[in-house]
Amino acid sequence: MPDFSTLALFAAACLVLCATPGPDMLLIASRSISQGRASGFATLAGIQVGTYCHALAAALGLSQLFLVVPIAYDVVRYAGAAYLLYLAWQAFRSTGTTLEPTAGLRRYPIAVVFRQGLLTNLLNPKMALFVLALFPQFVDPGAGSVVVQMLLFATILNLIGIVVNGAVILTASGLGRAFSRRTRFRRLPQILLGTVFAGLAAKLAFDERR
Repeated sequence: MPDFSTLALFAAACLVLCATPGPDMLLIASRSISQGRASGFATLAGIQVGTYCHALAAALGLSQLFLVVPIAYDVVRYAGAAYLLYLAWQAFRSTGTTLEPTAGLRRYPIAVVFRQGLLTNLLNPKMALFVLALFPQFVDPGAGSVVVQMLLFATILNLIGIVVNGAVILTASGLGRAFSRRTRFRRLPQILLGTVFAGLAAKLAFDERR
C-alpha cells in the first residue's frame, strides 16, 4: 500500500479539488434545492459510484481508449450531452418542486436520482481522463496491486467529497425549503435544475478535449 506521506498528499489534492466549485457540485446543489437533502445525497452517491468505475477502468487501462481512439471519446461525450438535455427537458416540464406537498406532483424516486447521478458521471469522458491523469501519479507499482491502490484513492476522494458536498447539500436543501414556502418561487428550483442540466450538456458537447 502507498505510504502515509503519499496518501496525505493525495488527500490534500482531493480537498482542493472537492472544495473548488465544479459541475458535480453544481449538480448536487441544484438537485438538493429542487428535491431536498435525500435527493442531494442520492445524486452524490451516484457520482461517487461512478468515480469507482472510472478508477477501475483507469487501473485496467480502459480509460486510455479515449486517448488512442478519439471517436470513442466523442461518442461518449455526445451521448452524455444528449442524456443531460433529456434531464433538462424533464426538469423544465415539471409542475413544481417535490418539496411541496402538492397533489399530483411528479416525484422522482431516490433510485432514479441515484441512477441519474451515476449516468451523468459515467457519460462524462473528462472524468475518465481526469482520473487517468491524477491517480497514476500516486500509484507505487511496488506497493501492491495497482487496482487496489486506485480504488483506495477513489475512496479517499469520495470520503472528502462526502464532507464537502454534504455541507453543500444541507445548505442547498435549506434554500429549497425556503423557496417552497413562497408561491411565487414555486417553480424556481426546477427551472434552476433544468438550467444546470442544459448548461452541463452544452459544456460537455462544445468544450474541446484538454
